[in-house]
Amino acid sequence: MSSDKGYNGKKKFKNRYENNDRSPSRRKRSSDLNLTANKNYYAPKGFDESDSKSIIIGRNPVIESLKSGKLIDSIYVNSEAGGSISVICRMAREQGIVIKQVNEQKLNKMANGASHQGVIAMTACAEYVEIEDILEIAKEKNEPPFIIICDEIEDPHNLGAIIRTAEASGAHGVIIPKRRSASLNHTVYKTSAGAAAWVPVARVSNLSQAVDTLKENGVWIYGTDSSGEDYRNVTFDGAVGLVIGSEGFGVSRLLKEKCDFLLKLPMVGKITSLNASVAGGIFMYEVLKSRLV
Repeated sequence: MSSDKGYNGKKKFKNRYENNDRSPSRRKRSSDLNLTANKNYYAPKGFDESDSKSIIIGRNPVIESLKSGKLIDSIYVNSEAGGSISVICRMAREQGIVIKQVNEQKLNKMANGASHQGVIAMTACAEYVEIEDILEIAKEKNEPPFIIICDEIEDPHNLGAIIRTAEASGAHGVIIPKRRSASLNHTVYKTSAGAAAWVPVARVSNLSQAVDTLKENGVWIYGTDSSGEDYRNVTFDGAVGLVIGSEGFGVSRLLKEKCDFLLKLPMVGKITSLNASVAGGIFMYEVLKSRLV
């Protein structure tokens, strides 16, 4: 891949806010962000009060946002509403935006009294990239790729913490799935302490295929699992893809089978597991330690 796409490290990811005026701290309040603080309204999984500032309600506001190239993370629609909903879904699919089918009652509660007309969009705190872009960044830095693969991390606070540690430990990027995962919403941005503006994140339809792509590019895949060997016995030489499993179920069976190594942390207390972002942070710094030697 040529470098004319502009994925040249931190400057690119800083400019995505500066040039487009989309930083959460600089985003203008508009009439289509029609939500008030109310802890009783329904929200999708991973949604918190800060995200109410990044909701776009109603057909025309959503259509205009899609036309303008505004960073949209996902769209919640009631397909039974008919009319221009099909146009919105087509535009979203063309832009690779996740579409989530919900019922009227859920949209009503998300809109908190505003007229949603069967559709609500959630803006993103940063644009997504391709896996090839992450590999290109590592190449431009003349470093072996170091990539974090999040296997269905659904808590946005965990994803934000993982991205924050990934930035601090020198990871070149993060890969997340389109489904059953937290995404780059503003809770993630806030929890990452702004690191989501610096760390490229690729959102893929199939994590297994993404791992295959990494392997084709010489990346060794390390999975985190209690059935693995003690991480202290392993050296993280060369290109590293680190798989961090979900909060409740760990690394999925299919991804486990694709891992070159399965690693575990020694546990000497009565608790037998760690928070996903905490465990991921330990492994990330082990990778960094091997690179600083």
